[in-house]
Amino acid sequence: MAGYAVVLAVALGVTFLLTPIVRILAIRFGAVVSPSSDARHVHTRPTPTLGGMAMFVGFLAAIAVASQMHQFHDMFQSSSEPFGIILGAGVMFVVGGLDDLIDVSPPAKVAGQVVAASLLGFYGVVMLYFRMPFNLFHTDTVVLGSQFAPLVTALWVVLMTNAVNLIDGLDGLAVGIVAIAGSALFLFADRLFKQNYLDGTNIGPLIAIIAVGVCLGFLPFNWHPSKIMMGDAGALFLGVLLAVPTITIGGRTDHAFSGNTFFFFGPLLIPVLILGVPILDTVFSFLRRMIRRQHWHQADAGHLHHRLMRLGHGPRRTVVILWAWTALLSGVALVPTYFPHSGSNALVPFVVAALALLLLAWFHPGIRSRRGAQRAGPPSQRHRGRGRRRPRRTPPPTRVTGSPVTGVFLGPREKNLGPGLTRSSTRQ
Repeated sequence: MAGYAVVLAVALGVTFLLTPIVRILAIRFGAVVSPSSDARHVHTRPTPTLGGMAMFVGFLAAIAVASQMHQFHDMFQSSSEPFGIILGAGVMFVVGGLDDLIDVSPPAKVAGQVVAASLLGFYGVVMLYFRMPFNLFHTDTVVLGSQFAPLVTALWVVLMTNAVNLIDGLDGLAVGIVAIAGSALFLFADRLFKQNYLDGTNIGPLIAIIAVGVCLGFLPFNWHPSKIMMGDAGALFLGVLLAVPTITIGGRTDHAFSGNTFFFFGPLLIPVLILGVPILDTVFSFLRRMIRRQHWHQADAGHLHHRLMRLGHGPRRTVVILWAWTALLSGVALVPTYFPHSGSNALVPFVVAALALLLLAWFHPGIRSRRGAQRAGPPSQRHRGRGRRRPRRTPPPTRVTGSPVTGVFLGPREKNLGPGLTRSSTRQ
């Protein structure tokens, strides 16, 4: 564990120190996203992008330090996987960076993802087993041959990179979810290692902890209101870092261990669950646009974080709610692995927390708005309960009359008492 702690600290520290420098460079070279009237964009001021550059350098620094440590000696000396991961992550960073600067077309972006996945497969980062969820077709594990392993690996990398890119819609959302999912993957790999189900030379736990480090180092600058965005360069890069542990941990053990199927699908399933309804919206939008001969890749504001904000949640609370859902899903899978004899009772706190999150997400904005309306009240009732104030009487219009005896003009409160004499009328 000590070696992983050192690597985590290096990834976090380098990313944290380089992010302000990258921000200055992004402003200098014009890599700035301007505010837009598009409903998908929540920024109200120009924000620098290309924050993924700091994360990528932090990743390289952590890999370099790990390669010199005795604990990871066999991992780097007896395998070509580290070099393949560096190349694949580099390709994703370059493709995402170009998209941030010159707006790469979606087909070209997918082609870059396939190239990155091919490099991973060429250097040995491939799935050996494909686990079927919930024993579909009465099959738990499918052994992949040399013909199908690269294809399934490439498809998995494309899915993972796009899943992370989908959730990069609010400040801090994607980096927080990747940090939580990476931590859960690392803890699960530790359990597999202690049960002798996972080889000590497996690079998956190392990549997972590096992903956690770069996300934590970047998060202080990406929290709302963000000082810098990671852009597609960071989102696609993080997708590769999250795909590698699922390939090398969940895709290389055929043992029936609690939580194994969840964590093979978890990093993909978590974004899918978070974006479940918006994905259906995207499918229907895709079909509608194809019928209308519009662009199939045209984005919309139907993702779950947009929906939560339309319910009345602010950007920060929306992000925290989605983080909490990610942590709950990961916790539900981790508890059986750490407490195998606890039964279903261990899941009760997670069920209660899930219900609390649902109530918070649905009712909190309405309660707050109703309370505000009650405090304000209708204009005619705002002073009710504070002591009734007598309404001010409007004086009657002044009527001037003339005395036929003296010719003196009298006001409404004066009476004629005789020649040259007047007095003001008083109330009896």
